[in-house]
Amino acid sequence: MPGTDGRRIYAIGDVHGCLEQLDTVLDRIAADLAQRPHDAPLIVFLGDYGDRGPDSRGVIERLVALAAEPLPTLFLLGNHDHMFLEYLREPPVRGSDRLHWLSRALGGSRTLASYGVTANALAPGRAHRAFVRAVPAAHVAFLEGAAFGARIGGYFFAHAGIRPGVPLDRQDLWDLIWIREPFLSDTGAHPAVVVHGHTPTDRVENHGNRIGVDTGAVFGGRLSCIVLEDEDQAELTGAGLASLPLLR
Repeated sequence: MPGTDGRRIYAIGDVHGCLEQLDTVLDRIAADLAQRPHDAPLIVFLGDYGDRGPDSRGVIERLVALAAEPLPTLFLLGNHDHMFLEYLREPPVRGSDRLHWLSRALGGSRTLASYGVTANALAPGRAHRAFVRAVPAAHVAFLEGAAFGARIGGYFFAHAGIRPGVPLDRQDLWDLIWIREPFLSDTGAHPAVVVHGHTPTDRVENHGNRIGVDTGAVFGGRLSCIVLEDEDQAELTGAGLASLPLLR
């Protein structure tokens, strides 16, 4: 079993603007640490903080505040967070991209709405300018400071996954935030156990070589958090720690 370099790691899946669920998970972590103190805790967020859900601004505001607290945190960049930043820099021309960030499929318009910008009521250029004015500099700095990936002990954390067969230090940044196949179906050993979000499933999936933590909070599922400590692997639930068995 992989180790965690003496840390207790709480890894949280895709939030997607679900502030109430985020606060519930953070309360559970605080309760767990109060009951079982640890000298080196770390909360790892696997990315996709906004879009689709009701309160993207509130989530980012909460995480900016959390980053300033003493409890160590690591924030990873998700593909939706990357699109947020890209839209701020230069809005795509409508119709130029099949998956435009403001499309219903990707949910960027709900992020704009959480900042007080109604994209459908404004011309694209006006909506973009209004959004640039509305987003606090601290929110931009927070997303720009997010990491693409991080290795801790025998684990590697990335939003989407890795390209199988490629060393961790040579991974393409695009793969780290977007990949699905061939990563998801690969059953071989990776240089480290990959902990990721991005692909929603009904429950946390522990495949041995990877652990998927996105359980579709924004699609009516739940926001999941796993706990990794030395050789132990568990899920943090409302009832406490639950075993995280290997899927067969």
